[in-house]
Amino acid sequence: MHPALQGLLTIVIGVGACLSYFWASNQFLDRVLFPAKGPNAGRNINRANMIRPWLFLFPALFALSLYLAYPVFETIRLSLTDRVTQPDGTTVYHFVGLGNYIQMSGDPKFWEALWNNMLWLIVVPALSTAFGLMAAQLTDRITWGNVAKSLIFMPMAISFVGAAVIWKLIYDARPPDAAQIGVLNAVYVSLTGNDPQQWLTVPFWNSFLLMVVLVWIQTGFAMVILSAALRGIPEETIEAAIVDGANPFQIFFKIKVPQIMPTIMLVWTTITLVVLKIFDIVFAMTNGQWGTQVLANYMFNQLFVTRDWGVGSASAMVIMLLVTPILVWNVRQARKEMR
Repeated sequence: MHPALQGLLTIVIGVGACLSYFWASNQFLDRVLFPAKGPNAGRNINRANMIRPWLFLFPALFALSLYLAYPVFETIRLSLTDRVTQPDGTTVYHFVGLGNYIQMSGDPKFWEALWNNMLWLIVVPALSTAFGLMAAQLTDRITWGNVAKSLIFMPMAISFVGAAVIWKLIYDARPPDAAQIGVLNAVYVSLTGNDPQQWLTVPFWNSFLLMVVLVWIQTGFAMVILSAALRGIPEETIEAAIVDGANPFQIFFKIKVPQIMPTIMLVWTTITLVVLKIFDIVFAMTNGQWGTQVLANYMFNQLFVTRDWGVGSASAMVIMLLVTPILVWNVRQARKEMR
């Protein structure tokens, strides 16, 4: 069957199944379970109206449970078991309690990944939010601000792997007697006269070079959100400050920033969640070598390279435990902003 026809058929079947489910469930509710007739008609109508939203939400709740809740419980189970392949090819799981977590805590690579994640958490959200706030403030004051915003926001449209490839070219190093196509080495060689450097292999500093990629991407996101927040500040407040003799720096730091502080924290924590799950950039640029490994890369290596499902699942649980409190706080802040 032609792929286009197959896709069209899938859409027709999917939409038809959804419409059939909603029609059939409605009929079952109104005609079989709680019919709107007889002495209890009023009570039945009320009961049907209470159940109807949950009936319509059931497919979405079922899909969420299947694709979100089940993997969490399965990961917890795997982190507490040891996977053993028998001579006959069958696989059995032995309960080992916290054995995988103890084994992981004794692995220097895990602590390297955790330390690098902490560095990412300190640097990337702070720089992305600061640059985004600066861009939001400055682009609102120039005539070609919308063009500048479009250019700054453009990296958000690039995938992490695509951005990693672009920046890998910027950090590229050619032999000393060859022309340098990497911008960083071209500038470095022309200014110092030294040989080009393999920047991504330089321990400690290479992690910061990787962070630059994510800062470049997330600055556009921070700028858009903070620009909207800055425009929401009442003009009367700014005019009153000007009348009182406040200079532009005082207006920005003492009036605007305090008023949009909840939004700044929301942007900060949203980028923090992205940082905690960072994988693609490190994988595409260094594959976790030369001391750049992060938790997601450590989990990937344990699961799919060394095939140690227990330790890999334990590292996944560590990432989830780090992400969950920030996620909950972020959702609560978003609800407060909506009110």
